[in-house]
Amino acid sequence: MDLHSEMILDEYREKKKFFEIISKIVVEKLNAFIQQSGLLVNSISARIKTSQSLAGKLERKGSKYRSLLDITDILGARVVTYFNDEVDVVADLVTKNFEIDWENSVDKRKLLDPDRFGYLSLHYICKIPESMYKDPERPEINQYRFEIQLRSALQDVWATIFHDTGYKSDFDVPRDYVRSMNRLAGLLEVADNEFKNIRDGLKSYREKIHKAIFEKRYSEVQLDADSFKCYLETKPFDVLNQRIAKTYHLEIQEASSTSYLFIFTKMGFKTIADIEQLIQSCSEDAFALAASQFAGKDLDIMSSTVALRNLCYVHILHQGKGLEGLIWLQDIVYGQRPSNKDTALRIFNKAKSIGIGKTIS
Repeated sequence: MDLHSEMILDEYREKKKFFEIISKIVVEKLNAFIQQSGLLVNSISARIKTSQSLAGKLERKGSKYRSLLDITDILGARVVTYFNDEVDVVADLVTKNFEIDWENSVDKRKLLDPDRFGYLSLHYICKIPESMYKDPERPEINQYRFEIQLRSALQDVWATIFHDTGYKSDFDVPRDYVRSMNRLAGLLEVADNEFKNIRDGLKSYREKIHKAIFEKRYSEVQLDADSFKCYLETKPFDVLNQRIAKTYHLEIQEASSTSYLFIFTKMGFKTIADIEQLIQSCSEDAFALAASQFAGKDLDIMSSTVALRNLCYVHILHQGKGLEGLIWLQDIVYGQRPSNKDTALRIFNKAKSIGIGKTIS
């Protein structure tokens, strides 16, 4: 290394503390901006070049740098998104909040020919603007440039694999391996796009079922985790719950009903319309059965699952599945335990005593 490069390296050792401050500010601000946008990313990180790494760079390219201010990658921050189109969302946040050196920034996604695959990433060379942070005693914080790399998780996988081979570009890779590496890059690019398509498709599906449920077109909505969650947001069991609570002066304590999706599917329900039919056909008997359980008891609170649970009890009894069906339901709701049989028998006898028994076997 020549004397000029040694001087730059000495300057780096003296000024490294400023890069540590810049690193902290950059990561904190990136986290804040991205969180405020509502975007969930895979990771936000930063690293400062080691003295050894910088020495190697100066040995190769030291003559092109006049001082440490000319080196733009002493500090490198990286934001890894889950989807490739989110890179541009983060890019917009970066350009709005940091001072960008456009001449030295590069969008490597645009450098590849249409028939080529490889490294895809967006690199911004930035400074911290005084509007973001200013310390008159440490003006270097606003003077030193740093790099922010933006890429998707799969692009990050490619970059990491490529970096770990020890080569700096496609031109350095032995010819025998270029085709394999390009093939891998192509597969990752296809996967990146497919993940985005799946995300967009699921979003469209959720919007579609939400609209159908809002418009009460229940027969068009297949029963699954998304549709059941959306349906529960309409509070379909509130009328029955409130009727039971009002009769016995009980406070309703909210509890999750999502586990009943498994029960409904096991009972053969296919659409949200099947649950609506359950409510219409079983509510009166479910109220009577719940009332028989609360009568004479000194209680102040009931779970919001009471209506749903009793609707399922009545449906099972209407199906002629009797005591065994009730035991099955108890096992699913509470897990298999010895007391389930006794509870099921008590419910079975109460149902029979109040006339929910014409189809009870």
